[in-house]
Amino acid sequence: MAKEELIPAIVQDHKTGEVLMLAYMNQESLKLTKETGYTWFFSRSRQKLWNKGETSGNKQAVKELRYDCDEDTFLVLVEQIGDAACHTGNRSCFYRQMVPDEVDVGDKPPIFEDQKKNTLDELFDVIEERKTSMPAGSYSADLFRAGREKILAKVAEESGEVAQAARKESDARLVEESADLIYHLMVLLADRGVSFDMVEDELKRRRR
Repeated sequence: MAKEELIPAIVQDHKTGEVLMLAYMNQESLKLTKETGYTWFFSRSRQKLWNKGETSGNKQAVKELRYDCDEDTFLVLVEQIGDAACHTGNRSCFYRQMVPDEVDVGDKPPIFEDQKKNTLDELFDVIEERKTSMPAGSYSADLFRAGREKILAKVAEESGEVAQAARKESDARLVEESADLIYHLMVLLADRGVSFDMVEDELKRRRR
């Protein structure tokens, strides 16, 4: 393995066999993984080493390291410490399901496409990205910098404005204030490290 070579690393729960995530290792991250007993990877986007769970607390204790027959892929069997292996707050990064394309393609295998995200899912993804990258000029990033008390104050403020609009203002104003409230509530969830999927799952549970 060359020093700068990146090799895919499939991370799997050592007890259940659940596939948790896919990341990349180079020689240095593999060395650190062996030395520390916890997973280290190389981030292609940030071009730096990262220790899984260093900031979130969702670490991975390595139980076994394997490589495939072609020696170009690692399988890392771990004990997942913390509920989430995925940065979205999900247990596994592979939480979305592919659906068959309804178009008839004859003898060809069915074409699959990622399930379309709704607007709320897309918005939450953007908010989480702002929390990670903290770009200048981003209102979301400014809220994260200001801290949780500021975010809580905005949620309370927007809740009051929704009630006010419902009592005395037009439908258009109610829609606008509701959008503001939902956005700020999502910022609060992201600040707490709670994924929007968890809220959706709770709503689905209540629907039954």
